[in-house]
Amino acid sequence: MRKLYKKLTATVLAATMILSLPVTGMTAYADAVTEADANDVYVSFGADLNDNERATVIGLMGITEEDLEEYTVGEITNEDEHKYLGSYLDASVIGSRALSSVIVVVGEDGDGIDVETHNISYCTPGMYTNALITAGIENADVIVAGPFEITGTAALVGAMKAYAELTGEEISAESMDTAVNELVVTSQMADDAEGMDAEKVEDLIALVKAKVVEEGLDDEESIREVIEEGSNELGITLSEEEVDTIISLMKKISELDLDFDSMKEQAGEMLDKLEELGVDKEEAKNFFQKIIDAITEFFESLFDE
Repeated sequence: MRKLYKKLTATVLAATMILSLPVTGMTAYADAVTEADANDVYVSFGADLNDNERATVIGLMGITEEDLEEYTVGEITNEDEHKYLGSYLDASVIGSRALSSVIVVVGEDGDGIDVETHNISYCTPGMYTNALITAGIENADVIVAGPFEITGTAALVGAMKAYAELTGEEISAESMDTAVNELVVTSQMADDAEGMDAEKVEDLIALVKAKVVEEGLDDEESIREVIEEGSNELGITLSEEEVDTIISLMKKISELDLDFDSMKEQAGEMLDKLEELGVDKEEAKNFFQKIIDAITEFFESLFDE
């Protein structure tokens, strides 16, 4: 990941990283020898990690205990998890141990949001990206890690708190609540729906949200039409209950002060994936066209630089 990779030295490429990283990420880590400004890095650990679990998480993040001496370090408690997630998840699902951990590196204007996960079974990188955009977060690299397979939902809370601490930008209670709501809704839809592709679900939520923000939609009928058109385009079949859940979420999002242009810049690559999911950018005649074109233009400008 951009900023985080720059801060890693070749020494960090120990056996843990070699075994845990996908092949596509190996070169970026191996070539990264420039350290990032420590003031731009915040690590938030699950408060209930034991020593071995903490060591595993640190390795997955690509840092060392020595690095932590230079960074801002905090924790996510089980009390935090129940406070922010209790309205959307049963207490038994949240559990009694805080294990989700996250490292956040604040980037530069135009970087967008880049998320990587390790040992997270419930939430995809795209789901985190969507939720972070809803929270108003911009230009950040985020790694979410668990010591073993965990849901990872609570890590969003740690990421939002870390970003606020690093930048001094307050994230409103409404934004945090809506972001958590979005992450839970998206992950539950992907988990519960038989044959539902998680990436298509996250793309649907991203595109409906973009349309709601761009057009200032806040009524049920208009939002329903957007959901139906988007699900048809992506080949997703939703139950009436799922449609109602998305409508409720989008009404909350419509009340936030989100900027459409900023959303496109932050989401970038995630929305550009639509072409891979079968959306023909030459022939599509629906409202997604201008969103897809805008994202494509954004990425082409990056490669031209």
